[in-house]
Amino acid sequence: MIKKILIANRGEIAVRIVRACAEMNIKSVAIYAEPDRHALHVKKADEAYNIGPDSIAGYLNVHRIVNLAVATGCDALHPGYGFLSENPELSAACKRRGIRFIGPSSEVIHNMGDKTQARKAMIAAGVPVTPGTEKNLESLDEAIKVAEKVGYPVMLKATAGGGGRGIRRCEDLDDLKKGYDRVISEATKFFGVGDIFMEKCIVNPRHIEIQILADSHGNVVHLFERDCSVQRRHQKLVEIAPSPSISEELRAELGEYAVKAAKMVNYENAGTVEFLLDKNDVMYFMEMNTRIQVEHPITEAITGIDIVQQQIRIAAGEKLSFEQKDVTKRGFAIEFRINAEDPKNDFLPSFGKITRYFAPGGPGIRTDSAIYSGYQIPPYYDSMCVKLTVWALTWDDLIRRSERALKDISVYGVKTTIPYQIEILRTEAFKSGKIDTGFVEDHPKLSNYSLRRPPRELAAAISAAITAHMRA
Repeated sequence: MIKKILIANRGEIAVRIVRACAEMNIKSVAIYAEPDRHALHVKKADEAYNIGPDSIAGYLNVHRIVNLAVATGCDALHPGYGFLSENPELSAACKRRGIRFIGPSSEVIHNMGDKTQARKAMIAAGVPVTPGTEKNLESLDEAIKVAEKVGYPVMLKATAGGGGRGIRRCEDLDDLKKGYDRVISEATKFFGVGDIFMEKCIVNPRHIEIQILADSHGNVVHLFERDCSVQRRHQKLVEIAPSPSISEELRAELGEYAVKAAKMVNYENAGTVEFLLDKNDVMYFMEMNTRIQVEHPITEAITGIDIVQQQIRIAAGEKLSFEQKDVTKRGFAIEFRINAEDPKNDFLPSFGKITRYFAPGGPGIRTDSAIYSGYQIPPYYDSMCVKLTVWALTWDDLIRRSERALKDISVYGVKTTIPYQIEILRTEAFKSGKIDTGFVEDHPKLSNYSLRRPPRELAAAISAAITAHMRA
C-alpha cells in the first residue's frame, strides 16, 4: 500500500491529486517555488515544502525533488502533467531511491518521447502511422527529397516535442527551406535537442486520442476517446468525450489499436495514444503521451472511473479491478480550458489578481482550478486558470448546458477566454459535431476574433469614450 505521495507539480493538477489522495487515506506532500507560496495546492496538501526562490528551476530539479520525497517519508511520487512528467530521469531517480513513480518506466518514457522511436514501435505493432521519415532528418537536402516523395504539404516536427511546440507546416519547397532551421532552433530552445523529423501533413484531420490504463500484470483497457480537434495554433481549446462524429465501429477499432500500442511497448499506468483521422476516416498514429492528460476529467465524466486513483493503485502493484467489457460510457462531456488571456488582444496573457471568482454549479458541472478570490496569478507559468467540465446525457443538452455554465462562471480582475469559447459553442458546425483541426480557420468570426485594431482606430475609440464620459 502507498501511504504518502509527493506531488511534483503545482496548480490545478496538484490540487486534483491531493483530493484523490484524501479519498484514499493517503498523505499528500506539496512542493512550491516562492511565487507559489499562497497557491491553493500548498493550502490543501497535508504538508508543503519550499523548493527555492526561482519560479521554474525548483520544479525541474529532479534530484532535489526525489531527495525531498525520501526525506519526508514518501513512498511514491506523482509527476502530474508538464514540468518533469515526461522526463525519464525522474522515473529512473525514483527507482534508484526506492520511491514508486506513478507513471511508466523511464525506458518507456524515453522511447515514446522520441517520436521517431515511437513511430518504429507502432509500425512493429501493426498500428498505422503517417507517411514520413523513419529516423531524424540529417540535412535540408534530405528533407527536400522526403517531401518530394510523400508530397506537400508536410510537417516538420521536433523529435522530442510536445504541447504544440516545434511544429511547422510547409506548403511547398520555399516554406520547407524557410522552416527547416526555425524548427531546429525552436526544438533546441524548448526541448534541449535539435532533432527533427518529417511527416506528411494530413489536411484538417480530426485529432482523436484514446485514454488507456495498463497495470503491471499485463492487463490493458481503453476508456474510449476524446476529440481534441478544436485548436488554435496547435493548442487545444475545447475537448469532447466521446467524439460526436465517429461510428461505434471506428471507435472500437481505435480502442483496439491503442491497447495494441500499449502492449507493444510494455506500458504501465495511465497514458494516451493519439491519432489523426482524415476525411475518409483513415487513421494515423500521431504520438503517445506517457502521463495524465489535462483533459482527463471528461473521460472520468462519461465512464465514472477515477483515473488518478487508478494511477495510484497501479503504481502500488494492484491489478485493474475491471476488464474491457466492464468499461461503459454514458452521455457526452466537454472540457473548456479557461485561460487568463485576452481574446480581444491576440490572446495576450492577462496575469494579475483575481478580485472575485464564482464557480458555476448545477447538474453535470465540474471545475478543476487552483484560483480563488484574492489569488495573484503569477506570470511565470501556463495561463490556464480553470478547467470547466460539463456533462449531459445528449449532445444537444450538452451544448445548452455548456453555454449556461460558461455564462455562470465569473472571473474578475483578469481577462479570460470565456467569451471566445461561447462563440465556439454558437457555431452551427460545433453544434452539429462536425469539427476538425481547421475549425477556427474555417470560421472567420473566430479566426479574426483576436485581430488587433489599428492604433488610429483604437485611439479614436478611446477619445470617443472619454468624450462621452465627460459629457455624461
